[in-house]
Amino acid sequence: QVQLVESGGGLVQSGGSLKLSCAVSGSILSIIAMGWYRQAPGKQRELVAGITSSGSTIYADSAKGRFTISRDNAENMVYVQMNSLKPEDTAVYYCRAELRIGALDRHVWGQGTQVTVSS
Repeated sequence: QVQLVESGGGLVQSGGSLKLSCAVSGSILSIIAMGWYRQAPGKQRELVAGITSSGSTIYADSAKGRFTISRDNAENMVYVQMNSLKPEDTAVYYCRAELRIGALDRHVWGQGTQVTVSS
């Protein structure tokens, strides 16, 4: 099993920056990709950024040029650096791990961390 714990959320003014962290523990070798998602009130959860085990990254259009996903394999951490934050970035941000266990694909969510951007 894999456990994810997010941290780093908070209140920031528009134009500011935050760096979210996701601590990964458990069956790490089963992880094939990691992602950051967010869910704003009344909206569906959406992918913000993802990174594969080979280091390939993907970003939502809303995050391109502002957010950077990275990982530290030695520390079992995944980060997202968020710059030029906007009020519409306000959401609960979740870390997600994509697992491959034998022939089965699974995913695990963290508990989420609140990001609030004031105008």
